Amino acid sequence: MTFFRSLFLLIALLGSLAGSLAFSPLSHAGSSSNDILSQIQKKGEMRIGVSILPPWVMENKKGELIGFEIDIARQLAKDIGVKAVFKQYQWKQMIPALLKGDIDIIASGLSITPKRALKVNFSRPYSRSGYTLVSNLALTRDFKSIKELNDKKIYITAIKGSVSASLIEKVFPKATMDLRKTEKEASSAVVNGSVHAFIAPSPIPEFIAITHSDAVDLPLKDPLLTTKEAFAVNKGNQEMLNYLNSWIIAHKADKWIKSTRKYWFKSLKWQKQVTDLH
Repeated sequence: MTFFRSLFLLIALLGSLAGSLAFSPLSHAGSSSNDILSQIQKKGEMRIGVSILPPWVMENKKGELIGFEIDIARQLAKDIGVKAVFKQYQWKQMIPALLKGDIDIIASGLSITPKRALKVNFSRPYSRSGYTLVSNLALTRDFKSIKELNDKKIYITAIKGSVSASLIEKVFPKATMDLRKTEKEASSAVVNGSVHAFIAPSPIPEFIAITHSDAVDLPLKDPLLTTKEAFAVNKGNQEMLNYLNSWIIAHKADKWIKSTRKYWFKSLKWQKQVTDLH
């Protein structure tokens, strides 16, 4: 009898333990209930971090946000079935805001870098950009190769302390750097012929070429440095990443992303909506 009684108690104990485990947090491993996508759907809104950077993000004459990323984020929210709520930050504040949980996602022309990827998870890239140069036609008309810019007699401008400035040193080490404080100063310098070329992130050189086609040119087919932009979310949100990647694939296939980017980056039709790009 002692043996059977002990066996009965052991079975009862194991049954009790199994029941408690069934309701423990371990039983929810792999569940998406805590994923940000589920939370967004429940709240009915998606908080999106953005930073002013034409033509990705701008304010129109009414103070409303417009731009490539605004269109992207609004369409994303619409497809999820929620409201897009934009929160503006200084560029360096966006990732910290995401990590704190103040926003659900970043959609602001954020380029993928290894350093950033240590802190956040990136989706597939949905946009491609880079750094290129615009040259003064009168000063470079007879140049047969871009290599002719690598000469101490050649003056190349960029914004002080920028990635563009470091590119001058790497790509054209023999050229004379004539750095400026603002984009407006550098743009004027290449247009009026004070410098031979201006290196800047796209689409600044492209817009200068559109506006001053009689004075400047875009001599390069490919950027000096290419970047790829993507959505950023906090780590551990695999369901959200899966959705974002599927969303990007679908809207690349139907050409919506391409046509939207063309409007904001290949023309200045939207310029009348804003007061000052600088």
